[in-house]
Amino acid sequence: MTDLHFQFLDGINYPSDLRKLDPKNLRAVCSEVREFLIDCVSKTGGHFGAGLGTVELAVALHYVFNTPDDKLVWDTGHQAYPHKILTGRKERMCTMRQLNGLSGFLKRSESEYDAFGAGHASTAISAALGIATARDYQKKDYKVVAIVGDGSLTGGMAYEAMNNAGLLKKDIIVVLNDNQMVSLSSVNPKLWSFHNYFTEALAHPTYNKFRSSMWDLTGKLDTFGDRLRSVAHNVEKGLKAVVTPGMLFEALGFRYFGPFNGHNVVKLVEVFRHVKDLKGPILIHAVTEKGKGYAHAENEATGMHGVTPFDKITGQSPKKGEERPAYTTIFGRALVDLCKVNPKVVGITAAMPDGTGLMMLQKEMPDRFFDVGIAEQHAVTFAAGMATEGYIPVVAIYSTFLQRAFDQVVHDCAIQGLHVVFVLDRGGLVGADGPTHHGSLDLAYLRCIQGMVVMAPKDEQELRNMLYTAAEYKGGPIALRYPRGNALGVPLKEGFEKIPIGTSEPLRTGKDVAILAIGSMVKHSVDAASLLEAEGINAEVVNMRFVKPLDLVMLESIARKFDSIVTVEDNVVQGGFGSAVLEALQTIGASHCSVKLHGLPDKFIEQGTPAELYKLCRLDAQGIADVTREFLKSRHGTSTLELAGS
Repeated sequence: MTDLHFQFLDGINYPSDLRKLDPKNLRAVCSEVREFLIDCVSKTGGHFGAGLGTVELAVALHYVFNTPDDKLVWDTGHQAYPHKILTGRKERMCTMRQLNGLSGFLKRSESEYDAFGAGHASTAISAALGIATARDYQKKDYKVVAIVGDGSLTGGMAYEAMNNAGLLKKDIIVVLNDNQMVSLSSVNPKLWSFHNYFTEALAHPTYNKFRSSMWDLTGKLDTFGDRLRSVAHNVEKGLKAVVTPGMLFEALGFRYFGPFNGHNVVKLVEVFRHVKDLKGPILIHAVTEKGKGYAHAENEATGMHGVTPFDKITGQSPKKGEERPAYTTIFGRALVDLCKVNPKVVGITAAMPDGTGLMMLQKEMPDRFFDVGIAEQHAVTFAAGMATEGYIPVVAIYSTFLQRAFDQVVHDCAIQGLHVVFVLDRGGLVGADGPTHHGSLDLAYLRCIQGMVVMAPKDEQELRNMLYTAAEYKGGPIALRYPRGNALGVPLKEGFEKIPIGTSEPLRTGKDVAILAIGSMVKHSVDAASLLEAEGINAEVVNMRFVKPLDLVMLESIARKFDSIVTVEDNVVQGGFGSAVLEALQTIGASHCSVKLHGLPDKFIEQGTPAELYKLCRLDAQGIADVTREFLKSRHGTSTLELAGS
């Protein structure tokens, strides 16, 4: 808990406390919420800039609307930290994103004020419309407000929802938090065509010359001039209505209000009160600034989107000792190297160039780089289109974000046999972002796609070689996934080496049990084998490298040598790597083998540090050793196939 004390915020534990205040005190409340937020996040880390930009919106919304009876549906939950502060969680903000602490996103089980969970973008309008429709079925009377922004309106799902809302004509209010930041790019974060159109039109010399001349002329005409100015002001408002996104929203069936200053809390209260009881779909356009009120975040909107603990005065995080480079950095550098030797390779990302490492390509070879905004479905089909013309698109998307484009991977890439390379960052347990961002499903949802090749590197050198292998592959779509965090520190070689598709790599010989591991679990498995060796258990370890196709030659060799096999993966057991091994062993007739599938359990894993979470799931070296020992002990000479998530 922060040690700061506040005149108003100390007495605000729930929105009902906020609503007791005079409107003239709301500016002070906003200042206190902002200071509290800065103090908390500086200690814990977390998403930062987006929440600073929504302080006034959160205060005004909870002041005007009768929450939790009225429903606020926030998009991309990282912009809802002020909402959390105002809704009974102020005392626990210091536990944000920590093991057994508050989620960094919205979570229905955490608070009745979180009407809908949100860790991914562009969902709020759809959810709000569903809530409003259910409300009307039940003949209840409450308001539903969706708050979208921080890039959410670049996602196609938002427009699908608006189109449906306009047709249904339900009473729903959408607040557009327009902070102009639609991509987490340190190079070019402002990619929204609507905002660019608005800005360019109002900045056009002809428009401004007309405006200036009209004001000069009417200023000399006394009372008559004031009347002309009033007319001119209305004309200007009409021009703005044409050149702002309001024209689109009106066409979709929304009544459009704005744009308003999203940091004028008194004005926002006035606007919300005005529209609160209007019928039909309403859209309020509020222009905000990401990082508002904290100079370092205003100047480094991308860099301070998400932060580690930092010094409030300098805005700097404590300097760490020399660290191994992150896997993301290794991939970004490898892609640039690959583009330099292969003119057909291009990089595509969905608003995450810095997070996926593609900012290196964006800086060094911008003509080979594409950021499509928060639009994963479009990114995949866009890549498929390029592939039809002989290009090799490398689509770099977080593991959980690619889930949003599953149909495009199947329908637009796999069915057509198109050579699209998918590189999934954040495979496995990512840590503080929790279940919405853990890459726990990708091995399962990719390997079930016909014709898909699926790889996972054990270290950074293998990552480089797998990227090269994927680019050289001509048989259709191919994917590789790697974890979040620092690489292992193995020496990197110049150039690339091609890995034969579907081949594994034996790393350690043994006689008692075979441990077949994939991706980042290989290192943990090798370390586990060392722990077992100290107990007299001799384990063979194989880096399988490919989830699909599996190395059947290696599996046949393992089946001849061992009747006890443990598979290890940081993916859900159901349908994952271990399941693939079981299927293959059945195919080759290895019914004598007893197999323990060890991976993530059939439940969503909450937030915590990766080390904490892997230990809890028994997927660290000690956990793998313990699972293997228990498996061997429990067998007692039986030879049954065992399917059991750990």
